[in-house]
Amino acid sequence: MTLYRVTASKLESVSPTNFAAERLLERRDLQRLLRQDISAIGEDLMVIDEEYGNWEDSNRRIDLLCLSKKRDLVVVEIKRTEDGGHMELQAIRYAAMVSSMTLEKVIHAHARAHDGDPETARSEILGFLELDFENEAELTGTVRIVLVAANFSPELTTAVLWLNKRGVDITCIRLRPYKMGNDVLIDVTQIIPLPESADYEVKLREQDEEKRKVVGARQEIFRKFWTQFIDRSKSHTQLLANRSTTTEQWISAGIGRGGFRLNIALTENNGQIRCFIRPGSEQQNSAAFSALLAQKSQIETRFGGELVWDEVSGRLRRSIGTELPGGWASPEVEWPEIQDRMIDTLVRLEGALRLPIQQLQV
Repeated sequence: MTLYRVTASKLESVSPTNFAAERLLERRDLQRLLRQDISAIGEDLMVIDEEYGNWEDSNRRIDLLCLSKKRDLVVVEIKRTEDGGHMELQAIRYAAMVSSMTLEKVIHAHARAHDGDPETARSEILGFLELDFENEAELTGTVRIVLVAANFSPELTTAVLWLNKRGVDITCIRLRPYKMGNDVLIDVTQIIPLPESADYEVKLREQDEEKRKVVGARQEIFRKFWTQFIDRSKSHTQLLANRSTTTEQWISAGIGRGGFRLNIALTENNGQIRCFIRPGSEQQNSAAFSALLAQKSQIETRFGGELVWDEVSGRLRRSIGTELPGGWASPEVEWPEIQDRMIDTLVRLEGALRLPIQQLQV
């Protein structure tokens, strides 16, 4: 593609150049600039760490380790060459090496890159994901790859297309430099997959991924349990009326105010009904919990029993709730009884907390 400058009388072509001629290096320049503004190659990305390499028996480093809005890890590899070398093979190794990372490891990686404060890193990541609570933020287990180079060889693009057809998610983005006066311009173009077909290809991959998730026995248990639970709840409450089923071990519902959510979860042998409290800053979170705790007697009277008031300062675990017998390992024949207990507890907890939460001055 040719880049043109519009003048009063004509279209004036802008001369192409290359990164070597402009003395632009991979790490010092291209990697640094993309770290500062990753939106140039992906608007849904957050940079977790640069030169990430926290593993044993290897001194390899990922140029940029990112997180997507969909909770995928994203490996970004950068080359200034015209053919990309063997960067796809390198990136596949890195993707495999980070594939087992948990959210907690991602938080600590981000903390190491930003002054070592895990709570600040935790808050930034949850804010990027637009989530209120840490237990809603499990990673998908999928690792995407983004290859960035001045251009790509036919061998590399052939390999990427073949891998994409087999479920590996690789994007190729070309950075083509131009020289206009003393300024260097960069044309950023996604060449694989073509933008016109990207949404369709993503949907196909998401459908395949969803099928793989449901294959697992535990995910299938969750799907069946929550389908029945949501259906049984409709005659008692509208909290889950518009909620679809899930293969996760929890579902949630609003309680009429942002930053407060009712969470219904299954462990192996128990069910948990809790209201998580995170309206804003650490100070606001603490103030909200303390204000509700001051009304403990009245709230527990309305609920009809004792509640567990869980506060861990500086963490996202402030909650009010209770635990019930019966979890995902319970025989399916016992599910109706377990679900009825959980629904009754959910309704009573919502009734006890909704008004006090709405009246909070935080």
